[in-house]
Amino acid sequence: MTVLEGRGLTRRFGGLVAVHRVDIQVRQGEVLGLFGPNGAGKTTLFNLLAGAIPPSEGQVYLEGREVTHLPAFRRAQLGLARTFQIVQPFRSLTALENVLVALARDSFRRLLPLGRLATPERQAKALALLEQVGIADFAHRNVSQVPLGVLKRLEVARALALEPKVLLLDEPLAGLTFKEAEEVLGVVTALRGRIAVVLVEHHVHLALPVCDRALVLDRGTVIAQGGPDAVRSDPRVIQVYLGEEDAPA
Repeated sequence: MTVLEGRGLTRRFGGLVAVHRVDIQVRQGEVLGLFGPNGAGKTTLFNLLAGAIPPSEGQVYLEGREVTHLPAFRRAQLGLARTFQIVQPFRSLTALENVLVALARDSFRRLLPLGRLATPERQAKALALLEQVGIADFAHRNVSQVPLGVLKRLEVARALALEPKVLLLDEPLAGLTFKEAEEVLGVVTALRGRIAVVLVEHHVHLALPVCDRALVLDRGTVIAQGGPDAVRSDPRVIQVYLGEEDAPA
């Protein structure tokens, strides 16, 4: 079953065509990787799906409902959650408090004092989300004092607080050590079969093994898609990444 779909998505920035007539289908419970070299258009496509920017052409559907013209917060209410490459926690709060705020889904409740938000039921749910992403030991630590790898997993916990049907992860491995990246990918693997995950990542060698399918972009168009083995061995993908490695820094 397709839960998120983009049809003929195109995005222009002045004379630059960042994404050109891209079709994408995300199936229930799968991990779909969006890959491509710098400037390939993967982040633009991600933002089109998330509602951060509107398409110049094309449509976006969430569970068969057209959401092309809905802003990001409305898509989130309908079950489409996202994280950001640059983590954006409330740095004056603890990890647990950050998730409590995320659990207060409407803007009115988010204005309430934390004491009003921290009912026993919500605290238990927030702690369960921290346990799900493997950072329960940091529950009462101020997030300004925890490593980046923990913050990345906290972003996932906050997104999961929305009980999404589709989770969009924006370069979750950026800036992480190999061990931290493995921990984040372990969280992604555990989500497989429960919700759909769209993973935008530059580090193909790390992220591709956890994907059920992958879609590779170059210069705004799809050059390959399919299972990890098929994508890894595709001559066009090999050429694009070899070309990137040979390019001057």
